[in-house]
Amino acid sequence: MADNNKNKKTPKKFTFNIYWMYMLVFAGLLAAFWMNDNSVAKDVSQSQFETMVASGGIESIVVYNKEEAEAVLNDSLAKAVFGAQYQPRQGAKPKVRAKIGSVDSFEKKVDEWKANGKFKGELSYDSTSDLSTIFWYFGPVLLLIGFWFFFMKRMGGGGMGGGIFNVGKSKAMLFDKDNASKVTFEDVAGLAEAKVEIAEIVDFLKSPEHYTELGGKIPKGALLVGPPGTGKTLLAKAVAGEANVPFFSMSGSDFVEMFVGVGASRVRDLFRQAKEKAPCIVFIDEIDAVGRARGRNANMGGNDERESTLNQLLTEMDGFGSNSGVIILAATNRADILDKALLRAGRFDRQIYVELPELTDRKEIFLVHLRDVKTDGSVDIDQLARQTPGFSGADIANVCNEAALIAARRKKQAVQRQDFMDAIDRIIGGLEKKSKVITDDERKSIAYHEAGHATVSWHLQYGDPLIKVTIVPRGKALGAAWYMPEERQIEPKQALLDEICSLMAGRVAEDIFLGFIDTGALNDLERATKMAYAMVTFYGMSDKLPNISYYDSSGQEYGFTKPYSETRAQTIDAEVQNIIDSQYERAKQILLQYVDGHHQLAELLLEREVIYTEDAERIFGKRQWLSRTEEIMRASEQEKQEKEQEVQADDNTTVTPPPFNHND
Repeated sequence: MADNNKNKKTPKKFTFNIYWMYMLVFAGLLAAFWMNDNSVAKDVSQSQFETMVASGGIESIVVYNKEEAEAVLNDSLAKAVFGAQYQPRQGAKPKVRAKIGSVDSFEKKVDEWKANGKFKGELSYDSTSDLSTIFWYFGPVLLLIGFWFFFMKRMGGGGMGGGIFNVGKSKAMLFDKDNASKVTFEDVAGLAEAKVEIAEIVDFLKSPEHYTELGGKIPKGALLVGPPGTGKTLLAKAVAGEANVPFFSMSGSDFVEMFVGVGASRVRDLFRQAKEKAPCIVFIDEIDAVGRARGRNANMGGNDERESTLNQLLTEMDGFGSNSGVIILAATNRADILDKALLRAGRFDRQIYVELPELTDRKEIFLVHLRDVKTDGSVDIDQLARQTPGFSGADIANVCNEAALIAARRKKQAVQRQDFMDAIDRIIGGLEKKSKVITDDERKSIAYHEAGHATVSWHLQYGDPLIKVTIVPRGKALGAAWYMPEERQIEPKQALLDEICSLMAGRVAEDIFLGFIDTGALNDLERATKMAYAMVTFYGMSDKLPNISYYDSSGQEYGFTKPYSETRAQTIDAEVQNIIDSQYERAKQILLQYVDGHHQLAELLLEREVIYTEDAERIFGKRQWLSRTEEIMRASEQEKQEKEQEVQADDNTTVTPPPFNHND
C-alpha cells in the first residue's frame, strides 16, 4: 500500500500565467486583421484571368511582387464569376487573383488590351508582402507594448523578478552561512562598547538556552546611532558574519515607491520571509528614510505613502502578530527626527551609540586598513592616530588609500610617512594649487594672517598645538594652518574664549601690522560668531544671561518661531558683540607683546611657504602649557627612548665566563 501511494503522482495544480493574456490579445488582433478585409477574392488560372480582362469587366489590376496579379471586377462580371448568389455590399470589392509568369509579357498583353479598348483601368505594382502589411498594421501596437514592459520593469526596480506584478515584494538581500565573503568582529576596529552589546544579540541567537533558563528575553530591536562613517553598517555586516542565522539586509529607501501602498506591502513581505527563516536578523540601513516623525509640518504637503509604510512597520515590529525569533537592527545618523513610537521599548529596546573613534580606536583602525598597504619603517601609526582627531573610520580608510595613491604616483616602492602627511593635508585642506596666481601683496597678507593665528595659539593655555602652517593655496583656502586639537569631553568656558581669540588673531595681525583688512578672514569670523552665539544661547556662559539655554535637542519644539522676545534678542546680540570685542583686544595685546616672533614666522613663511612645530619652538621656545595630547606624545617618546637605552645597555653588557678549574 505504501508503494502504491508513492507511485501515485500528485496532479499538477493549474497556475495562471499573465503571458497567456498577451498571447490571446495578439491572436485577437491577427484575427481582426484578417476579418477586416472587406474584399471577396477568388484564385483563377492565368488563361481564365486573361479571358476576364478580354471581356472588358476588369476595373483595375495590381501586380504583387512581380508574380501575382489581382484584378477588381465590375458587378456584371462578379455575378458571372461568383454566381447568382453574389450580392454587392457597400465597401466590398470582388477580386480575382492569378499567377502572371513573366512581367514583360504581361505588360505587353495589357498594352494590347488597352489598344483594343478592352481594359480602360489602371495597372499598378506593389512589392509589399503580407508580413510587412502585418507589421504596418500592428507595429505601433507592438512598440507600445514593448515600451510598457520596459518602463514597468524600471519602475519595479529591475530586481523584483516580475516587474510591476511583483512591485510589492521585498527587496531585502539574504545572507546566510553559505555566503563566501564574511565580515567578522575582528574586521571592525574600535567600537568596543558597541561590539559588546551587539555580540550579546549574536550570542543569544547561537545559544538562547543560557538566557531563557533565567527568564531573560533578548531585545526585539537595536538601533545603531552615530555620525556618518563611524562603522554602523560595517558593524551590521559583522553581525551577519558572526551569527549562523539568516540575515536580511535592506535600505530604508527601498520601502518607498511611487505607487500607493507598495511600501506597506514590502514591509509585510519582508517580515513574512523573516518569520519563515526565524530565528533571523533583519537589518534596515538609513531607517530615517521611512521612520521620520509623523505629522510634522502637515501643512507643507506630507507624504502619506511614507506614513502608511511607517505605520505598517510599527505594527509588524510590535503588534498583535507574533515575531518571535526575528531581531531588528537599524542604523541612522538622524535619530532626532525618528518617530517616538519607533523608539519605544518593545520595538527598539536599545540605542547603541557609535561615536567618532578616540585615540586608541584610531590606532586600531589604522592597523586594520594598513594590512594590505606596503609601508616602510618611517610610518609611525601612533603619530598618525594623534594627527587625525575627529576622523571617522571611513576618513581613516580614505587616508590610507590616498597615501597609497600618492606613493604610487611618485613611483615609490613603499608608502612613507610623508605620503601619509600629504594625504591628510589633501583630505583636510584639498588639493594644492601652486599654479594659482597670487600677487606679492596677497602673499604677504596671507603670511601675516597665518602667522597671527600661530603666534596667539602658541601662547594660549587652551590653544591647540601647532603642527604645520602653509601659505600654499589648497581648495578654496589661500592659506591653512594644521593644529592638533585637544580631545576633551567637556569644554570649559576659557577654552571657548581661547579658541575665539585664536580665530580673531588673523584679522588682528592684518589690521595692526599691515594697516588694512581684507576678505581673507571670512571663515574665521563665521566660526567665531557661531561659537559666541552658542556660548550665550546654548551653554548659558553669558554674564547678563547666565544659566539659560535655548537649545532644542529634539529639533521639534520651536519651528519657525524664536523662544525669546525681541528685547532678549537685543541682549543676546550685545553679549555676542562683547565677547567678540574682548577677544579681539586680547589677541591684539598678545601680538603686540610677541611682535618680533610674529614677524619672524611671517618672513619664514614668505621664504619657505611652510613652517612646522620645530620652527615655532625655535622662535618662541617651549609652550608653557601642555595639552593632554602633547603629554601623551612626550610620554610615548620618553618610553621609546628608555626602551632604546635598555636595548643598548643589554648589547654592551658582556658575560664573564667562569674560571677554568683543572680539578674539574
